[in-house]
Amino acid sequence: MTELWNWRIDQVRPVEVYPALADALGRVVMPLAVADPLRLPAYAVVCDVWQAPGEFATIVDCYGVPDELPELPSIAALARLLGRNCLLRDDTLDETRHLLVAPDGSIRPVHFDVRETDDGEVLSDRRLCTEADPRCRGWSRCHRSRWAPDSVNPALAAA
Repeated sequence: MTELWNWRIDQVRPVEVYPALADALGRVVMPLAVADPLRLPAYAVVCDVWQAPGEFATIVDCYGVPDELPELPSIAALARLLGRNCLLRDDTLDETRHLLVAPDGSIRPVHFDVRETDDGEVLSDRRLCTEADPRCRGWSRCHRSRWAPDSVNPALAAA
């Protein structure tokens, strides 16, 4: 079991996320607030969806996701079903860098300004991860990622 997936979605109400997520995962999705561990079906995924301030303000946490469900195709399917851009953290451990997954399934690295508040992280000022930005050149963490600056992986899993 995968412990946690954490995603953000651009401007969507939490009530719209649960059915789309169930479709994207092909599983029963149980909201964390009502999930009873003693009565939870083995094939269910428990999720928490809430609003936060800033860009990509809808936050989705999925708990106990089975290993056979791959994350990138799952978030690409969710982006397609909702018709919204989605975000997930990339592999650099740079808190400003994320992967933007578009409804067409394309994936590209982006950066945000990140500010901690009492309500959690607030993302603002989205910008592409590109060689044109001095912060993404040469020695930066961006080059340690499998998602190099200026990369766009088209339609990874929107099918």
